Amino acid sequence: MTGAATRRSMTTQQRRAIVVLSMAAVAAILLVVTAVAGGYRVNLTPSEPLGLWRIVPLDRPVAVNDLVFICPLATAEMGEARARGYLRSGSCPGGVAPLIKTVIAVAGQHVEIGDSVSVDGRVVSSSSLALRDGKGRPLTPFPSGIVPPGHVFLYSAFPGSYDSRYFGPVPISGILGLAQEVFTYVP
Repeated sequence: MTGAATRRSMTTQQRRAIVVLSMAAVAAILLVVTAVAGGYRVNLTPSEPLGLWRIVPLDRPVAVNDLVFICPLATAEMGEARARGYLRSGSCPGGVAPLIKTVIAVAGQHVEIGDSVSVDGRVVSSSSLALRDGKGRPLTPFPSGIVPPGHVFLYSAFPGSYDSRYFGPVPISGILGLAQEVFTYVP
């Protein structure tokens, strides 16, 4: 083979490689877009099991014990939580990922925050408060009170969870739907 033929052959091989890689990239992008459009999300946070989850439409009023995907408002508390690394990057206001949390109180219920959390006088299991995060920074509990109309109080039993114990009730308007495990793992 002459030098010119070898150069053309390598160019043809390079073109084929570029076409194959381009097709693979387009296929990967389409798969991700389809998964997101279908309500699938990957959870990499320590508040619920790691893995693949699905957002299921909520066609009824939110209720206590519902496990939900929710976008928190872009508040000063959420900005601080993002700066401290408690929240992942995502498509919610403030650039954070949706949270997966359990609703433990709805509008009108009284939430008492002390050494642990109680709702209408009933202690929530595994709800002790941390005074410091994993890096030794102080955590301030949210004051006790009545959950206002149009809001819910969120919780996760996973150690180190950042939830309403620290940022308070959140508007139900941020609820994306119920959180359904598809393929998860608890480390």
